[in-house]
Amino acid sequence: MAATNTYDAVIVGSGITGGWAAKELTEKGLSVLVLEAGRTILPERDYVEHIPAWELKFRGWDNRAERMATQPIQRECYYACDEYSNKFFVSDKENPYSTDPNKKFSWIRGRQVGGKSLTWGRQSYRWSDLDFEANLKDGTAADWPIRYADIAPWYDYVEQFAGISGQPEGLPQLPDGKFLPPMDMTCVERDMRDALAKKFDDRIMTIGRSAVLTQVHGGRAACHYCGVCHRGCITGSYFSSISATLPAAQKTGKLTLRPYSVVHSLIFDPKTRKVSGVRVIDAQTRNTMEFKGRIFFINASSLESTRILLNSTSPEFPNGLANSSGELGHNLMDHHMGAGASATMPGHEDKMPFGNRPNGIYIPRFRNVKTKQKEFLRGYGYQGGGSREGWGRGNRMSGFGADFKNALKKPGQWRMSIGGFGECLPNHDNYVEIQKDKLDAWGIPTLKINCAWVAAGLGHSRDGNGAHGTRSENIRAERAQSSARREEPVHDRRRLHGLQFLRQSLADVHGADRASVRFRRLANKEKRALTS
Repeated sequence: MAATNTYDAVIVGSGITGGWAAKELTEKGLSVLVLEAGRTILPERDYVEHIPAWELKFRGWDNRAERMATQPIQRECYYACDEYSNKFFVSDKENPYSTDPNKKFSWIRGRQVGGKSLTWGRQSYRWSDLDFEANLKDGTAADWPIRYADIAPWYDYVEQFAGISGQPEGLPQLPDGKFLPPMDMTCVERDMRDALAKKFDDRIMTIGRSAVLTQVHGGRAACHYCGVCHRGCITGSYFSSISATLPAAQKTGKLTLRPYSVVHSLIFDPKTRKVSGVRVIDAQTRNTMEFKGRIFFINASSLESTRILLNSTSPEFPNGLANSSGELGHNLMDHHMGAGASATMPGHEDKMPFGNRPNGIYIPRFRNVKTKQKEFLRGYGYQGGGSREGWGRGNRMSGFGADFKNALKKPGQWRMSIGGFGECLPNHDNYVEIQKDKLDAWGIPTLKINCAWVAAGLGHSRDGNGAHGTRSENIRAERAQSSARREEPVHDRRRLHGLQFLRQSLADVHGADRASVRFRRLANKEKRALTS
C-alpha cells in the first residue's frame, strides 16, 4: 500500500488479538495499519528450535551475567528466556515499571511482530455458561452481557481457522470444540486417566486442547514433536500471528505493518467525541508521528493497553481515556498456578514416549459444578503430564565418572506431575497507575503495579500441603511429593492475583486426603517428609 498516515482501522499490537483483528478487518475490505513496538521477526532467521546446544556460545547455559543485567525480570520465565529465546522477551532496562517492595509483580513481556503469540502455552479451552453466569450467581462484579450460545459460533470460527487438537468429552462445564485429532497420551497418563474414571464419578482426565496441529491444516504442517515451541516453529505448526493471521491479512493487500512503532497515547477529538488518532514514537529514530483512522483496536496486552489509555489524557479525560469512573487499571486479575503434586510411576520400563509432545493432560474443573462447595466459589483445573526422566536427572543425583555417565544414558523412571490453575476474582485493591516521573527508554510514563496475595489465596495454597503424599496405591504411584505454593511474588500469568474465597487446597482437589487419588506409601525409611 502507498505510504499514508490515515487508515480505516489502526491496530496497536501484533500479538494474538492484534493479528486476529488485522485478519478480520482486512478480509472485510478495510485498509489496516498494525503498529508493533518491537522488531520484525523472520522465521528463517529468528526461529531456533532446531539449533543444537553445541552451536551456541554458552552451550545453552546462557550468559547469565548479561541476562541478569538486562532481563532480570524476564529471566524468571526460566524455561523460555534463555540463550535460545531471550530475544523474544523485552529488555527490562528499556521497559521499566515499579512495584512496592513487599508487592513484587513479575511482568513477562514480548515486543516483536507476533508478540507473545510466539511464546504462549497454546492451551485453548472454551468457557461455558458456568463461567458466563458466575458473576451474576455469586454476586461478584458485573454480569457478563453474553452467554455461551452467543459466542459459540465464534468459537467454531476461530478454532476452525487456528487448528485446535483435542478430545471431545461431552462436559457441560467444558464445551467441546471443532477439534483436529487429539495427541496421544503416554502409558502412565492412560493409567491415571483410567484410575480417575474408576474411582470418581465427577472428574475425568483428557489430553490438553492445544493450538498445535496434528495434521496438515490451512497450508501449515502437522507438528513434528520437537517440543521447544517457545523457540519458534519454522513449520508454523502452532498457532501464532506470524504463522496464521498476519499472512492471511497480508494476502488481502490491505495491511500495512509498521514495526518499531511505540505508541504513546490516543488522541481524543472533543468535537466528534471520538478517538481520531494515535501518537507514535519511532523506536529507532525517536521521531514522533501521528496516525489517523476511523476505528482503533488497542491489542497491546492487558497491562500495556491499560498504560496507553491511562497516558491518553485530555481536558475531557484528565485521568485517562474512558476513565470517568476511575476504574481503569483496577481489578487486576490472573490465575493461581503451580500447587499440585508429582510422583514416580512404577512399571512400563519397556516403553518410551514418542518425541517431545508439546502438550500435556488436562483435568477439567469439577468443584462447584454439580454440587456446591461451602468453603469457596468457582473452581479450577489441572494441567500436567507423565513421561520418563532423561539425562537431566543427573543434576540432582550423586555420582562421578564413567559409571555415572553410563547410567544417565539409560532412560529414568516414569514420573507423573499435575499442577493446578485456580480462578481469580476481582479485587479493587489490585491495580496499576501511571508514574509520570519514571519514564521508559522512549520517554513514556511507566506503570506502577500494586498487586498482592490476599489471605484467602494464601490459605488455599497452604491448606493441604502434603496431602498428595498420602494413600495413593490406587494409581500405582510412589515417592509422592506435594508442590503446594508458599507465599511468593505475583507473576504475570504465573501466580496469584487477589484470589478470594478459594480456601481449599489444590492438593485436596482430587480428594487426596480422602483416599481419592492415592499415592502409595513407601517403606518408612523411604518416606519423604513434606513440609509447609
